[in-house]
Amino acid sequence: MATTKFTPASAATKYAITGCTVADGDALAANNIPAFWANPHWRLDWRHRTLEYHVIQVAKRFPRRLLTSRETKRHQKAVDPDTGRVVGYARWILPPDYAFAWPEAVVPAVSADDETFFNRIASTSHWDPDNRSDPLIVPIRKAENDILSRRTYIQLDYVAVHPDNQGKGIGTELVASGIREAEKIGLDIYVCAFQPGVGVYKRLGFHIEREIIQDDTIYGGPGEDYRCFMTYKVAR
Repeated sequence: MATTKFTPASAATKYAITGCTVADGDALAANNIPAFWANPHWRLDWRHRTLEYHVIQVAKRFPRRLLTSRETKRHQKAVDPDTGRVVGYARWILPPDYAFAWPEAVVPAVSADDETFFNRIASTSHWDPDNRSDPLIVPIRKAENDILSRRTYIQLDYVAVHPDNQGKGIGTELVASGIREAEKIGLDIYVCAFQPGVGVYKRLGFHIEREIIQDDTIYGGPGEDYRCFMTYKVAR
């Protein structure tokens, strides 16, 4: 398939796209969890918890999460320059051989004492997902592993925009930032998308590799659980 070098629609951006630090943990939890809470399929794991309670628990774990696998994970947040509030977040995973890339999106290291403190705080979180719907993960992982075995990809692992800020182009800016980095190092991108994100990825030049629809009603879900496996081919 022919590829063309990615060019953003406009050089202007309303939001500041920057790296993350452990100090962002509370703000990222408050942004991310409401974004996924709107998805009834995702929410099955936390049907026994309230949104507010789960945000608090995730916030306890976030600094540790940001410090995990710093060599290959890259984190960016979108910030509204008028309010200073975090309005979006993206996490990427680089192949081990490309750990040198994208240093500005590496979470800064902390002291050993601070890391111990964050691990201790994370251990106090109430983390008890409802695992009844886990069988749905099996075909998803199989399809994902098949695609990832074909070539080396940058993985777009997570994108979240708070419901109050969706439809403003924030997710597009976060994904576009990663596309520019992929172009620099010449690696294709892989993402497993929920239905609401597919249109965004298509507009940015991603192509569908495979789709899976599963019935989650037997696990208490609303019906069709859709996943779309997509790739972006960089210009070579």
